[in-house]
Amino acid sequence: MSIRNLDDLLDEGVSGRRVLVRADLNVPLDKQSGEITDDGRIRAVLPTLSALVQAGAKVVVCSHLGRPKGAPDPQFSLRPVAGRLGELLGAPVHFAEDTVGDSARSTVAGLADGQVALLENLRFNKGETSKDDAERGAFADQLAAFGEVYVDDAFGAVHRKHASVYDVPARLPHVAGRLVLREVEVLSKLTGDPERPYVVVLGGSKVSDKLAVIEALLPTVDRLLIGGGMCFTFLKAQGHEVGTSLLEKEMVETCRNLLERSGGKIMLPVDVVAADAFAPDAAHDTVPADGIPSHRLGLDIGPETVAGFTAALSQAKTIFWNGPMGVFEMAAFANGTRGIAEAITKTDAFSVVGGGDSAAAVRALGLDESSFGHISTGGGASLEYLEGKTLPGIAALES
Repeated sequence: MSIRNLDDLLDEGVSGRRVLVRADLNVPLDKQSGEITDDGRIRAVLPTLSALVQAGAKVVVCSHLGRPKGAPDPQFSLRPVAGRLGELLGAPVHFAEDTVGDSARSTVAGLADGQVALLENLRFNKGETSKDDAERGAFADQLAAFGEVYVDDAFGAVHRKHASVYDVPARLPHVAGRLVLREVEVLSKLTGDPERPYVVVLGGSKVSDKLAVIEALLPTVDRLLIGGGMCFTFLKAQGHEVGTSLLEKEMVETCRNLLERSGGKIMLPVDVVAADAFAPDAAHDTVPADGIPSHRLGLDIGPETVAGFTAALSQAKTIFWNGPMGVFEMAAFANGTRGIAEAITKTDAFSVVGGGDSAAAVRALGLDESSFGHISTGGGASLEYLEGKTLPGIAALES
């Protein structure tokens, strides 16, 4: 990767210089209390921020959170993140009440060497996500004024052509942060010449969301294990009854074609946990994958499937996992995801967890993160990288 990295910048010296850092602090917040429920993305950017602080930089951090409509919305404020970031850094983080307004300007101007400021949610400004180059560029001009150099450490956003990701690096000297560098190095192993057998586990809700990555991976993987809600469209393609399970009818023929072309690489569930309703206390039991009652819906893969998938994973030398195997947020339907995650940790393979709900599941289920080779912070970004797409944020750093 022909991108300058953080160590190059540190070698030049950053003491007293304003460094604008694009981080991915898009953490989940409890709807009632507003408290952070998973701080994994905050912790992921700490190596970059700590290095800059220790080197005496004036660090200006910017990020988005959620999907506000281009205007301030209290439920998407980054204020709780500023508090948690300060706790993890061991020093107060100065919080700007806006992104590029008076509060941001005064907050940045007041920074001393080695201090950190966090700007309010980037998406409170229409220019951040605008498809109009001029509007996006005007916002990028305002952001770039806060830095003498730019560091992108927001891998979870590099697949977005947004002002803070794509346009700001065209206006400032730029480098990749430690997280972005690590993500690209890891994913390039999967797209290059992975050690075999190479086994991929895909879950999640919809086949349509994963179709492009399935198409890209099928020629290169040795086994492709499919669980989660998307498996029911594949089961339907095999002619099985799926009851009231999640089903993309328009994708059934596509799934049938994928199964025919896969040469037996695709493994589907042989049993599922079927429930009367989508509810944590719904009556449920395990049924064969080809015998789901018409009034029930599948909410997890069954124990025989976990055993079969575990056997395939035990032979692997390289593993990529993206997407839960069931509705892991409900304890009754978390066993499939837990079983697959634990199976991965017991292999000798180089394992990559592809961000998003998979990373959230690892933490929610209390699994040891260090047992995996790498846990990505970017679900969508990691999938698009594996698809072979050009990621705007990475292209901007290379230019």
